[in-house]
Amino acid sequence: MPRPDRSDRPARWGQASSGRKTSRPKTDYRSRQPAHEYELEVLSGLEHVAATELAHVPLARDIRGLRFWFPGDPSRLTRLRSPVAAYRVQHWDVPRPRGLLGHQQLGELTGFLQDVVAFGGHTSFRLGAAGKESGVMQRLAEELQNRLGLLHHAEEGELLVRLRPGTEGGWDVLARLTPRPLSARAWRVCNMGGGLNATIAYAMHKLAGQRDGDRIFNPMSGSGTLLVERALLGPYDAMVGVDINPEAVQCARRNLEAAGRDVEVAAVDALHTGLPARSFDLIVADLPWGDAVGTHGGNAALYPAFLEEMHRLTSRQGRVAVVTHEIRLFEGLLSQQSRWHAHELLQVYSGGHWPKVYLLNKQ
Repeated sequence: MPRPDRSDRPARWGQASSGRKTSRPKTDYRSRQPAHEYELEVLSGLEHVAATELAHVPLARDIRGLRFWFPGDPSRLTRLRSPVAAYRVQHWDVPRPRGLLGHQQLGELTGFLQDVVAFGGHTSFRLGAAGKESGVMQRLAEELQNRLGLLHHAEEGELLVRLRPGTEGGWDVLARLTPRPLSARAWRVCNMGGGLNATIAYAMHKLAGQRDGDRIFNPMSGSGTLLVERALLGPYDAMVGVDINPEAVQCARRNLEAAGRDVEVAAVDALHTGLPARSFDLIVADLPWGDAVGTHGGNAALYPAFLEEMHRLTSRQGRVAVVTHEIRLFEGLLSQQSRWHAHELLQVYSGGHWPKVYLLNKQ
């Protein structure tokens, strides 16, 4: 009896229509795991920097701005360096926050927050919402305190729970993954007045260009934020920081030690280092803003001297990244000279100010 013709039968998995075996499509099994929704909080002005960093997170999907889905261990998100904080998000289809006090909704909310606490180890919580002192919010805080077994601390609670209207109705609840903001770096064991936000320092280095062969100089290094953030990014040829204040030098050294990085920091006037011309390929500086550090009158003399000396110290193809809130002064000086080509990298909100970051190249 002749065998039946199988040419019209569909090929089985792993077998081509010709009969030859084929390989199973390669997929990352982790992408099939249940995913949770997250959102990043960033300083206004750093959105594009955070979006670029988020784009390199494996398995992050359905990315809508800084909101996305991600499977697996959320500790990967806590290693991001441009956001202020990372939140897990859940949506409830209720018309007002009062709806979260319903039996089912309150149970779901408790379970959601318990998952975040199990990850982050928070010991207290607080609510962040418009009208957080209303009767509804106070009752919600009492219910969560009893159910979570966490102290409600309205101002200093570690688990920040934010409530806000959803984009298409209902309410979103965002729970911060970590007891402290991501911008409060673990390496920061020493603070000084006027210190630069670490997320801005990270953004400055990324936008100025990260090159393994760079010789890097950080004048007026303060507590060492720019030094530490670059040291953690990866290889470089050399890096040194100076500050005229010996206390700042000691503070920077403590932070570098806490970060596990060995960088030279010296108590030297940045404008009189005695270093040879063209010693550095990248200079990064947080110039005095004229409030917590320096004065406007002092800056009027400091800024032109800074531009002159950094031009001497920068290599022919080198660059200088500067952040300052003295925008009118700085841009006025740039407009009166022809030695630097300058363009604005970003303007960011920080501590009640809107400083700008500039990148300068020799003409």
